[in-house]
Amino acid sequence: MKGTPTSDFMVDVIKTFNIDYVAANPADSFRGLHESLITHGGNKTPELLTCMHEESSVAMAHGYFKIAGKPMLVLCHGTVGLQHASMAVYNAWCDQVPIVIIGGNDLDAAKRTPLVPTYHSAQDIGSIVRDYVKWDDMPVSAQHFAESFVRAYKLSMTAPHEPVMIALDAGLQEEALENRDKLKIPRYAPTAPPQGDTNAVREAARLLANAENPVIVADRLARTPAGMGLLVQLAELLNAPVVDQLNRLNMPTTHYLCQTGRAQVLIHNADVIMGLELSDFFGTVNAFVDNGEYTQNPKTKAGAKLISISARDYYLKSNFQDFQRFQSVDVSIAADAEATLPALIEEVKRALSADRKGAIDARGDAMRKAWSETRARTLKAAGYAWDASPISTARLSAELWAQIKDADWSLVGSDRMISAWPTRLWPMEKHYHFIGGPGGYGMGYGAPAAVGAALANRAHGRLSVNIQTDGDMMYAPGVLWTAAHHHIPLLNVMHNNRGYHQEVMHVQRMADRRNRPLPNGPIGTQIVGPNIDYAKLAQSMGWWASGPISDPNELAPALKRAVEVVKAGEPALVDVVTQPR
Repeated sequence: MKGTPTSDFMVDVIKTFNIDYVAANPADSFRGLHESLITHGGNKTPELLTCMHEESSVAMAHGYFKIAGKPMLVLCHGTVGLQHASMAVYNAWCDQVPIVIIGGNDLDAAKRTPLVPTYHSAQDIGSIVRDYVKWDDMPVSAQHFAESFVRAYKLSMTAPHEPVMIALDAGLQEEALENRDKLKIPRYAPTAPPQGDTNAVREAARLLANAENPVIVADRLARTPAGMGLLVQLAELLNAPVVDQLNRLNMPTTHYLCQTGRAQVLIHNADVIMGLELSDFFGTVNAFVDNGEYTQNPKTKAGAKLISISARDYYLKSNFQDFQRFQSVDVSIAADAEATLPALIEEVKRALSADRKGAIDARGDAMRKAWSETRARTLKAAGYAWDASPISTARLSAELWAQIKDADWSLVGSDRMISAWPTRLWPMEKHYHFIGGPGGYGMGYGAPAAVGAALANRAHGRLSVNIQTDGDMMYAPGVLWTAAHHHIPLLNVMHNNRGYHQEVMHVQRMADRRNRPLPNGPIGTQIVGPNIDYAKLAQSMGWWASGPISDPNELAPALKRAVEVVKAGEPALVDVVTQPR
């Protein structure tokens, strides 16, 4: 080739954003960009991560952002690559996580070869994911790419955060540039998050200041590490209990106003409920019984005032129902909740009269007592079936905590499938102590997202820990190789209950509703016959591994050794045979 490849210029554009990593499963539709990244770009900022599946590439980027606070770049191959990636893209969409995706495509039929490249091409590959990305484009020139990439990054990082996608023609990547000096890379200026209207914020403050039983419910509030501190300030000002829905860690679990375990009674008794970036306000204040009659009733008492502060109002799409049921509220503030909290705190200070001090102090005393009582009940419950085999999920969580408590640790996976024992038992006080769940609840998220988050933690020397469900692992086991290949230190502790237990419960519910015995209940839900040996699976891909362990007395020594391996900079897995939840 004579002249500079267009893909070299594309790398120059990408490098202006200080993107650390690009995740990809290699493919011909972006071979020009691939070669430029590793030669012209020197495989630095971004560094290429070799992935075994496009879904894992996107899920790694998903987990990475929740620690790093900035996007990862992902390369996908045409129709098939984007279809592989689509579930992970949807998870990121639901979880409001920014990812910049480039999808390679062969647009010019006269230049692409028959069979495979043609099967993998489309006139509009962006249509595959358009319903659940914030924006997509198909640049047709080098200058167009520069403007498209800057716009994509900017929109992705503007609240509410979402994934974006650029369809990139293979032919354009491989063309020689004629006038490189005339090409311009637009300057990127971050968009300040929208803050709430002053009058609406003042009204919300008035309601909160005068409430007898205010409750704050937080979902995806803590967009940055500062979010947690702001929420603590507001809660302490009012001595208002906080229910953390834990899609982000919004409130320190050790704080007396963290009352997540008492959500039902608090919401029932509240006269003012403020929701901060709630994905499902309707589900928060309404009860639904899955009894075949679709029974639903409000959880709130008559006259309770509802306040919503959320950037979700700025951006919805109509097809996928991630926006949940519609809930009427009394004060609706379309704004980024974290950015609005400083103004709300000041307005609450102004609205609080001196005669409210006694009631607020008394509320604080009641919250401290309730927190202590809840903590005592939780510790007592954790002791049930302590010596059982298979191992209880409470003991698994407690034994793991004993091994990591003196380290700078980070739980890089969801705990929803293990009765939330870590968020109930462990003192979580920093934003990176817990990254929340997958957003769209799609399987195949857990293992690769944990690897991505562990990669981000590696730069800070943190000990990354993931309690990994068995069914989810089998969606994307190839990510184990990626972690070993790139020396990403991560402790994976298998929650190996040998089944899809949530689906076990669904089948049982159907049988009960129909008054039928269930002799064949395990069919289609158990992962047995043969049992999967996750330790051998991990060892085959370069991990240190131990197990399967079903004797609870063998758990602590195995975890101790695994932590040592991870602290030395390599991944380790402990396969634990567990109770269902």
